[in-house]
Amino acid sequence: MSISFLLTSLIVIVSPGTGVLYTLAAALTKGSRASIAAAFGCTLGIVPHMSAAMLGLAAVLHTSALAFAALKWCGVIYLLCMAWQALRERGALAIEPRLDARSARRVIVTGFLINILNPKLSIFFLAFLPQFIAANEAYPLLKMLELSGAFMAMTFAVFVVYGLFAAFVRDRIVTRPKAMTWLRRAFAGGFAALGAKLALAER
Repeated sequence: MSISFLLTSLIVIVSPGTGVLYTLAAALTKGSRASIAAAFGCTLGIVPHMSAAMLGLAAVLHTSALAFAALKWCGVIYLLCMAWQALRERGALAIEPRLDARSARRVIVTGFLINILNPKLSIFFLAFLPQFIAANEAYPLLKMLELSGAFMAMTFAVFVVYGLFAAFVRDRIVTRPKAMTWLRRAFAGGFAALGAKLALAER
C-alpha cells in the first residue's frame, strides 16, 4: 500500500464535509457516544461507493488512453474546486442541535444515508482509487478491497477523533471563525497540491 494512497485518503477524509459535520453535530448535541455511532454510520455509507467502484474496475483498468485522461482531469478539476471552496468559505461551522431525541440506531442510519449521498466519495472511488492499482495487478478486485478497507478504517478513526475532540472542547474551538479560517487554508493547500500532482500523473 503506497504512501501516496494513504496521504490522498487522509486529506480526503479529514476535509470538512457532510460526514464530518454530522459527526460533529452528534458530538456537540449528544456527546461522545453519539459521535462514535455517527462515525460508524458514515463509515458504513462508504460500502455502496466501494461496491460501485469494484463492479467497474475492469473497465477502468482496461479503458482507452482518452478515457483515462478524462477521468484524470475530472479528478484534477474536483480537487481544485475543493481547494477553492475551502478558501471561499468564511466563519465558524454552522451546526444545528437536532440529535437530542434520536437513538444510537437512528444516528447510525442517518450517518449511513448522508455518506451515500456524498459526492466526494463517489469521485474518489470511481476516479481516484483505480489509479492506485497497477494495470498488470493479478487480483485487482482483491487489491481494490484492500485499499477500500484501509480507507474505511481511516475514515472511522478520523471521524471518531473529530467527534471525541468536539465533545471535549464543545464550542471553544470549532465555532471560532479564526481557527476555521486557518484550517480551511491548510485543506485548500493540500487539495491544490494533490491536484497538481494528479495533473502530471501518467497511466
